[in-house]
Amino acid sequence: MTDNHEAAAARLLEAYASGRPCEPVRDLVDGVEAAYAVQSLLTERWLAGGRRLAGRKIGLTSRAVQRQLGVGSPDFGALFADMAVPDGEEIPAGAVLQPRVEAEVALVLERDLPHERHTVADVIHATAFALPAIEVVGSRIRDWDITLADTVADNASSGLYVLGTRPVPLRDVDLRLAGMVIERRGEQVSTGVGTACLGHPLHAAVWLADTLAALGSPLRAGDTVLTGALGPVVPVAPGDVLEARIDGLGDVRVAFAQAGSEQEEAR
Repeated sequence: MTDNHEAAAARLLEAYASGRPCEPVRDLVDGVEAAYAVQSLLTERWLAGGRRLAGRKIGLTSRAVQRQLGVGSPDFGALFADMAVPDGEEIPAGAVLQPRVEAEVALVLERDLPHERHTVADVIHATAFALPAIEVVGSRIRDWDITLADTVADNASSGLYVLGTRPVPLRDVDLRLAGMVIERRGEQVSTGVGTACLGHPLHAAVWLADTLAALGSPLRAGDTVLTGALGPVVPVAPGDVLEARIDGLGDVRVAFAQAGSEQEEAR
């Protein structure tokens, strides 16, 4: 680690602690390898503080978003157990900075994925079941003014996540053709399909398994993997209630408390 890595991590941690977005960290982070070094530093500190690693999330699975940031591959971040929100529960105002919502396929593993190179069959064999998921992404970077280095360092812009409660075996669903819709109080605000996630959510999972194994931190049995957005991200406001439905997997819901709520005042 360098002094710049430490400074970038400190800037992001201060944004977490204060609830106020910070300036981008790209002035301190030279390239994606350095950005992952900052992310690892944050992860180590959180684990040392008692948080439990529950899995990983994949970001930048949309080709359009990749082009926007000038990259040719996804990125990843850590999921911690305290980031999980029960289906339908209200998220306190201010719990996620600059929140946005996207619908994803979640895979829950029952076997490790430790190989140098994995196949789709390996991922299928390792997966216990799939669930519909809502990821509440957030950015500690002011106004979402991010480059690839900023989002990677900031734990891939992770916030919270909500999982559905009806597990579905992969043999019972065609994830490639699974349609997705997000509704805000009955109004459609995002639509998509499984092919929008690197052509297939399982392709994204293969990429993650290979990447983490190469880094010496392979996916393990029990991990939850958020495979990436199936459609456009949705900005949210206090008081919003959103429901995501994915064909073959069912639905999942999340609500956002009104600004000035008791939860925010307690925070």
